[in-house]
Amino acid sequence: MLVEVFKSKIHRVKVTQAELHYVGSITIDEALLEAAGMFPNQKVQIVNINNGERLETYLIKGRRNSGEVCLNGPAARKVQVGDVIIVIAYGFLPEAEARQYEPIVIFPDENNRLAA
Repeated sequence: MLVEVFKSKIHRVKVTQAELHYVGSITIDEALLEAAGMFPNQKVQIVNINNGERLETYLIKGRRNSGEVCLNGPAARKVQVGDVIIVIAYGFLPEAEARQYEPIVIFPDENNRLAA
């Protein structure tokens, strides 16, 4: 049996843009994606700390080391620029592996960048 588990998380990044008239998704700085073990087109859950909204979308790679975090399309209505969000990815593992799996969690600074 496969079990869905918490795979990785980008904890507390600040929304830098919200683009309503875009196809959809969330654009995130490539360096953050790599550090969290996430990749373009991967499904993620977005949790908005400021207003409690939760939504699912997919990832788009942003400019490396830009600090970019942009909600696109309808998701743009669920955030304000400056809101703090958590980006969570899940994955499926066989139950035995799921019991042992250690998720990746990164903690960017207040400018959405990795600590040096």
